[in-house]
Amino acid sequence: MWQRTLDRVLARTIRQGSLTLHHADGTATRHGDGSGPDVSVTCTDPAFPRRFLLNPERAVGEAYTEGALTIAGDDLHGFLELGVRNMPQGVGIGVESHVGPFLRRLRQYNPAPRARRNVAHHYDLSRNLYNLFLDADRQYSCAYFKTPDDSLETAQAQKKAHIARKLCLEPGMRVLDIGCGWGGMALTLARDFGVRVVGVTLSEEQCALARERVAEAGLDGRVEIRLQDYRAVSERFDRIVSVGMFEHVGVPHYDEYFAKLCDLLAEDGVALVHSIGRRSPPGRTSPWIERYIFPGGYVPSLSEMAAAFERQGLWLTDLEVLRLHYAMTLRHWYDRFMANLDAARALYDERFCRMWRFYLVASEQTFRFGQQGVFQAQLARRRDAVPLTRDYLCGTG
Repeated sequence: MWQRTLDRVLARTIRQGSLTLHHADGTATRHGDGSGPDVSVTCTDPAFPRRFLLNPERAVGEAYTEGALTIAGDDLHGFLELGVRNMPQGVGIGVESHVGPFLRRLRQYNPAPRARRNVAHHYDLSRNLYNLFLDADRQYSCAYFKTPDDSLETAQAQKKAHIARKLCLEPGMRVLDIGCGWGGMALTLARDFGVRVVGVTLSEEQCALARERVAEAGLDGRVEIRLQDYRAVSERFDRIVSVGMFEHVGVPHYDEYFAKLCDLLAEDGVALVHSIGRRSPPGRTSPWIERYIFPGGYVPSLSEMAAAFERQGLWLTDLEVLRLHYAMTLRHWYDRFMANLDAARALYDERFCRMWRFYLVASEQTFRFGQQGVFQAQLARRRDAVPLTRDYLCGTG
């Protein structure tokens, strides 16, 4: 019964491309119109049809991670492109599409203790893992490609320079970096722009390495890295930057986040919030991503972000939408991860490597064919906090 129901669902769902599904009982079905990706998969788990109908994204991710689902030619990119092109984005199908919206706010409730646990789940993995696929500065967020031929190192340096221009920095300013990661942005701003930076993170691993990097760079007096929730910061700052952190805030905390940002920002201050965003109305996080990769995470719609900072009286002084930049970034990460696959297996195991392959490719295809992009929102308390025109953004860095 479950298998026949699955076939009926796939017949209605797969409209672009072709999917041949080899079931655990040895039978096979084919769906699609013959255009686009042509993918053949085999699933050896007899319970897969039932699990898929209850929670499709989680079932597929788990089956691939556990090795129960294999793809002809190991064409993970083609398989996930097929899925992204055909599956409803942000709403799900099956039973999960009905219960997911009711669980959304509960899953995104992130008081400080829970936020700390969620961060540890992903960012407190071995630092050697991130060495395998990130650039030398360990930028774990969307790069900025001026051309498709830019290297990852070039594109990440361009991302930091682009953000720095939007911050309108002057020597001696105090800058808060919310979610500072391994310290790359803080080090760059202090070294190249003469500002003083306080970086806050909830990851013990990130905090430790960032502090090591500060000491190695001789910037102890200019950069301070704290193991601290942004909600516990009490000083005021001339500038605030937050890159790749807002996705971990959770919708129930959006007003709290922007209220705190407003409170910490000097009267003539400028903030830059760089976040993954969806071009569609509010939705929900992939259940597989939420369970295995980013617990408590959520990709906001622009309407959700804007409503929250509008309620806090902040001016939106500039907005930029980066569309394919993250797909290109993720492809670089995937290629580097695959080039170092043996080292990744030595750190963890084959199951972990399959899980991370699925995560990196699913993310890339969602940015390439789905609803996701990146928002860079420049915010201020005063309308005249930034120059009258956007000419100041046309630098060469």
